[in-house]
Amino acid sequence: MLFGHGDDYYRSSAERLVNYSSNVWYGAEIEPLKEYMLASVDRITRYPEPDAGSLRRMLAEVHQINPSCLLVTNGSITAFYLIAQAYSQARSMILVPSFAEYEDACRLYKHTLTFFSNQRNLSELDLSQQDFCWICNPNNPDGKLIAREDLLALIRQNRQTTFVIDQVYADFYPGHLLDLKDIEANPNLLIVQSISKLHKIPGMRIGYLAASEEMIRRISTYLIPWSVNALAIEVGKYILQHPEQFVLPLEQWLGETRRLQECIRTLGIESYPSAVTFFLNRLPEGKKASSLKDYLLQEKQILIRDASNFRSLDERYFRLSTQRPEENEVLLDAIRDWIK
Repeated sequence: MLFGHGDDYYRSSAERLVNYSSNVWYGAEIEPLKEYMLASVDRITRYPEPDAGSLRRMLAEVHQINPSCLLVTNGSITAFYLIAQAYSQARSMILVPSFAEYEDACRLYKHTLTFFSNQRNLSELDLSQQDFCWICNPNNPDGKLIAREDLLALIRQNRQTTFVIDQVYADFYPGHLLDLKDIEANPNLLIVQSISKLHKIPGMRIGYLAASEEMIRRISTYLIPWSVNALAIEVGKYILQHPEQFVLPLEQWLGETRRLQECIRTLGIESYPSAVTFFLNRLPEGKKASSLKDYLLQEKQILIRDASNFRSLDERYFRLSTQRPEENEVLLDAIRDWIK
């Protein structure tokens, strides 16, 4: 889905957009990081490490796992394609609605696909004939969460199936999700994470995956040399070395999310419960998310995510990632005007 994602900021000519379509921490203070990037810019005159090895070793130290159980990729999306390629023609189950690139990657590499609605009980999930199960947790686009113990129980009960757990939004949930060290006791577990979301640098494309040495060895054979650029490697290491610069006021952000959802419901729009700072909404009958998106962009310089292209969702769905309270009030007024 090359052009079907959110954050299509690049399509707008507006000087400044309030971006509700991208699930990143809008308040990250990155000025010190920018200064470091400028000081490191000469690194682009040399080839980067073929496998982002120094960043991989630093990530392994932070997460206390063997470096041979980690692979750094050009964004988390690259990890999904590498997994699908390394295990081409496998049988894959995907929990939906969710990130479309799992399906796209699997189709590209000729997986046999089955889908399971995340509205159903996990006890109904039959994985006896599945090689892989793809789960986003917390889930995009609806913020639905599978508790750590429930997810680990599912993994243990289905050793014949490898679980690809996308945890790129883990930083936006206050509880305890899977640790990378969980791969040690679960050889059928593969965890994908991102450095981009919390640190407001999605354009740098820094992701990584953790799995058993055997799986990483197999997936690595498909890794393109120099796929993570030199500046991205340095940025990733800087972030790991300076965690104090990226403290997220999560409870405050979650509180504003709950307030915004309550206000949206007063407009006659269904807003679904979410464990994180973004959430899914459904317009009343006869209303289209694409029309709302166009109106907000053209009239208010506000960008939302039309969610109608997620599998199992229709033209009435849209997703929001909560912004500053004063911006949220402008959004609410704009939606109210559009409905009228």
